[in-house]
This record gives sequence, C-alpha cells and structure tokens, in this order.
Amino acid sequence: MKRRSVPPIRIAFCITELEPGGAERCLVELVKRLNRQQFDPVVYCLGPRPSGNGASLADVLERSGVSVHCLGARSWLQFPRIFWKLRRRLAVDSPQIVQTFLFHANVLGTLAGRSTGVPHVVTGIRVAEHRSAWQLAVARWTSRWVECHVCVSQAVRDFSCRKGGLPEDKLTVIPNGVDFERFAVAAPCSLSDLGVAAGRRLITHVGRLDPQKGLFWLLEILPRIFAQLPGHDLLLAGTGREREPLRQYTVKLGLERKVHFVGFRRDVPEILAASDLVVLASRWEGMPNVVLEAMASGKPVVATDVEGVSESLGPAADAQTVPADDPEGFADKVIAILSDAQLAGNLGEQNQLRAQRQFSLETMAMAYQALYLALVETPK
Repeated sequence: MKRRSVPPIRIAFCITELEPGGAERCLVELVKRLNRQQFDPVVYCLGPRPSGNGASLADVLERSGVSVHCLGARSWLQFPRIFWKLRRRLAVDSPQIVQTFLFHANVLGTLAGRSTGVPHVVTGIRVAEHRSAWQLAVARWTSRWVECHVCVSQAVRDFSCRKGGLPEDKLTVIPNGVDFERFAVAAPCSLSDLGVAAGRRLITHVGRLDPQKGLFWLLEILPRIFAQLPGHDLLLAGTGREREPLRQYTVKLGLERKVHFVGFRRDVPEILAASDLVVLASRWEGMPNVVLEAMASGKPVVATDVEGVSESLGPAADAQTVPADDPEGFADKVIAILSDAQLAGNLGEQNQLRAQRQFSLETMAMAYQALYLALVETPK
C-alpha cells in the first residue's frame, strides 16, 4: 500500500528586525538549513525591509526560496498596528508553529500567534537581560501562551528561571552555531583597508558599541596593555550609540592613533584572520557569536566570564576568561597570551577544534528540527 505523503510543517519565524546582527544571522542560517521536505518556513520581520543592494538578510532569505514579509515598524508606538498586520498574516498562512527571536517579536509573535489559534508558540531568549526588569515582567506574563522558550546557553536558561521567573519545564537550551568553514579558511585582509599602518598587530573587538559591551573600561586598561605590547593596536568593528563618546575618550587618553573605529564590516572573517587576539569586555551576554567566530578562526580570546562564554570555550575557558569586575586581570591575560606565541597558538588550536566539533550550524539546525517535530508529534 502506498504511504500517504505528509505535508511539511509550516513555521512562521518572527523577528524584530533583519539588520545584520547575531540573532538575525542565526535565524537566517537556521531557516536556510531546514529540511524543506519536513518544514515550510516563512519569515515575518516587525521592522522595515533592510536597505541594500542584494546583500541584505531579507535578500539572502529570498534567494534561498523563503518568503519574507517586513511589516514596517519604526518605533514601539507603531506596535499596535503591526500586531494587527502580523495577526492578519498568520490567520491567512495558518502556520503550525510560530518561532520568535528577540524581545519585541517574542511578545507580538506570541500574542498574535495564540490569538489566531497557532497550535505551538516557541520563543527565543538570546540574552540574560540584566538591564530591563520590565522586559522580564512582560516575558513572565506572556509565558502562559508559550509552549517552549529556547535559550542560547545554559547560563541564559538559569538566568531566565532564577531572575526571569519563567517556568523551568518550558526552558530548553540550543546553543548558537558558527559557519566554521567561512571563518576557518578566510585569508587575512589588508591592514591598509582598515586604516591601520603596515606592520602593526591587531587586538580586535567585534560588536555593537553599546554600554552592554563594557568598552569604556576596556579603553581604560589599554595604556597598560600597550606599554607591554607596543606593536599592537585595538580595532573596534561595529556601530552603535557609544561610537562618538568612545572616540572622544580615546582622544582624552591619547590613544587616537592606536584605536581604530572601522564601523560595520562585511569582511569580519578576514579581519579576524588578520588579528592576533579577540577581546570581549561585556557586562552580560547570552552566547556571544563573536567568541564562536574567533574560535572558528583559530584565534585566542580574552573575555569577561559572562553568560555563554565559558560554555563556548569549554576546557580552555580558565585561560581566556576573567570576572566581569576584574579589568586588571583582563589586561594581565591579554599581555600573557600575546607575549607567548606558543600559548596563543595552542589556545587558538583548541578553540578551533572545539568550534568545529561542538558548534556547527548543522548541529544547531538539527536541534531546532528535533524540537519542532517533537512539538507537533506530541499530543496536547
């Protein structure tokens, strides 16, 4: 007897915006890797469509055959209207699962999904939100309509249960993945393209220029680091609201010739390949993608021991992390690693091997697929 074919599970992915960022790239990489015989994805972006010339994340999704609907929100004041637009789309598309990413999408996606009868709502918790107690309260309130919260690290799961007050039985962990080959084989970029003098060596930070990232205290310890490592400069790749205050602070410290602000870059793999060390001075995180990217690039890392960092680095974490309140220890680790080529090389090799074995994008996608199948196949 011929078996009846089962239609693929329709999943509505909902995210706050599709400008390049860690959560946004994770969604894109996940959706691209879903088995299309089992899953039929569609993406809803609460914000406007990113501008671009074929290189935006919306373009990437559409080239992979995924429909993208950008709803146009430019401020939270528009969210009531965007809620109704999303609700109408979900009513028409009738997904079996709504998967949301980021706080605003978690809230609107949950409410719109449940109000249109979507059977399964899954949210993504990508950071331990230490800054906004009201966001934690809203997440607790909407959790009654959520079947599963996916946390990017065990530390985020612990925080969400302990501080966020979310039900422990609704929390699961699926770590981020990294495009290993893209970073492992990248050729170093030209320093002149970055505005860095030939022959200089790079300590690199990649990420938003935001208070969360702890960049002011990183700048404060640079004179001590540069005194021991006179051949090195600091490169800051990324944009954000602290860009100009940070730039002014480098002038105050007399570091304007040794700290380079290069803005948003599409050649991060090549920048990391040209770097000696990657630093992360964050006050809190979830599972920072830049640590995984540095690992895949075969680079040593010095990072504050915030959420997800030690889980990423594994057995080599002690050699590469310090408490978030220990700037002097941070400087000591940077100097120690960059003063010892063998140590730096060994840490880079350990990091790269762990990234390849533990944090592939395929492993991440398989974990999400297993979760979705379990939700649909388990009777309520």
